[in-house]
Amino acid sequence: MVASPAAVLRLPKLGLPAETWKPRRVPSSTPRTPVLADDAMVVAALRRGDEAIFTTLVNTYSTPLLRLAQDFVRTRAVAEEVVQETWLAVLNGIDRFEGRSSFKTWLYRILVNKAKTRGVREARTVPFSALAPEGEDPAVPEDRFRGPDDQWPGHWASPPRALDTVPEHRLLAGEARERITQALAKLPESQRVVVTLRDVAGWGSEEVCEALGLSEGNQRVLLHRGRAKLRAAFERYLEEE
Repeated sequence: MVASPAAVLRLPKLGLPAETWKPRRVPSSTPRTPVLADDAMVVAALRRGDEAIFTTLVNTYSTPLLRLAQDFVRTRAVAEEVVQETWLAVLNGIDRFEGRSSFKTWLYRILVNKAKTRGVREARTVPFSALAPEGEDPAVPEDRFRGPDDQWPGHWASPPRALDTVPEHRLLAGEARERITQALAKLPESQRVVVTLRDVAGWGSEEVCEALGLSEGNQRVLLHRGRAKLRAAFERYLEEE
């Protein structure tokens, strides 16, 4: 389990000096449910040591941060350490936050950088800048398209199955979700991380490129290939009926 907000604030095993960041109890006049959408408010609150804001951030983001960290490192325990190190970096670096990106993008970029460092140390991953999309098999097998001598070259020969023809109970079945989860876990790391951020976390392409250090073209190719493999896995599941 990810450390509780109080544990993150203490972090004795990581050697955080007590004077590095001093939390402040929130007065009764301060709203008890901070609005995290306002970056300026969040940053200002962290800079003045607002414990309520920090606790809300930890409760809101620790689970998705942990999920992403696990794509880079071998074990959940190491991923939890990466998340704690990320929160430490946020507290120690908040005065240097310049607002060139959203606070969320900045937070995830810290996580990704720390997770990649740990992953390289464990020989689990390589820098994203070295992940070129070229040289991989086509996202969709070529035999699913009409050949050059066909009346309609390049068009579908075997198009994807339309989801509106699939019984609703199969689309909503727990087994369907499990198949997608398994297929996502089997994607190459670069595709898995991009698909997770775009389609699970709901990030835009610009945020993903900035956080992972990818060009727009590479991000688009990785996303397309990852989605194509997930759809192929889902089609195989539907063919089992």
